[in-house]
Amino acid sequence: MLGYETVRSKDDGKFEVDLEGGDGERLYPGLSYGENQLRWGFIRKVYGILTAQIVLTTLVSSITVLYNPINDLLRGNSGLLLFLSILPFILLWPLHVYHQKHPVNLIVLGLFTVSLSLPVAVSCANTDGRIVLEALILTSAVVCSLTGYTFWASKKGKDFSFLGPILFTSLIILILTSFMQMFFPLGSTSTAVYGGISAMVFCGYIVYDTDNLIKRFTYDDYILASVTLYLDILNLFISILRVLRSSDG
Repeated sequence: MLGYETVRSKDDGKFEVDLEGGDGERLYPGLSYGENQLRWGFIRKVYGILTAQIVLTTLVSSITVLYNPINDLLRGNSGLLLFLSILPFILLWPLHVYHQKHPVNLIVLGLFTVSLSLPVAVSCANTDGRIVLEALILTSAVVCSLTGYTFWASKKGKDFSFLGPILFTSLIILILTSFMQMFFPLGSTSTAVYGGISAMVFCGYIVYDTDNLIKRFTYDDYILASVTLYLDILNLFISILRVLRSSDG
């Protein structure tokens, strides 16, 4: 029967589980069995791309940190470093335009990931290795915990779409504050507080964007979904690194 699965009980009796009615393992209430299977496939695809991005960032950062000529080139050339900082914003446009056109979307995604990885690598190279490792461990723990919580909460029927306006407003405030630091540098304590607030905002974004991944991103938006989560994780790592570095200093 369509939408039903026959299950054999311990006493060899039979009963039917209505997969579409709510007795199956679903991502969130009201999702049909077929749609649930498609959504899980989409989620696996997004996390596969996200894993590749994180691995690429790790490789670029490791090479930059361990190979001194690259590190010295980036640190000694402020113009090049500024260009690399602006390049990801430039690549966002073709990434958005071609996000459904294969393989152009993957090529642009690779360039976008590398362009973000280099400034992060320079920041890691100028930080004690112990602090970088601590930030990496904390980021991994937080991301896994928040992701697991969001999947569990969605299964229970919770919705996090209300976080969108709050997080967007908080992000604008963080951006304006970062620009103000160029003219009015913050002290170590203020920098630690700023990093802590930034970490909280991007923790919220991880929950919000994971909820969007489960419920709202269309199946053709796998590139945009992976980029969104990648930026959340990368910014969380940078925020935690800023807090640990300020505390150590």
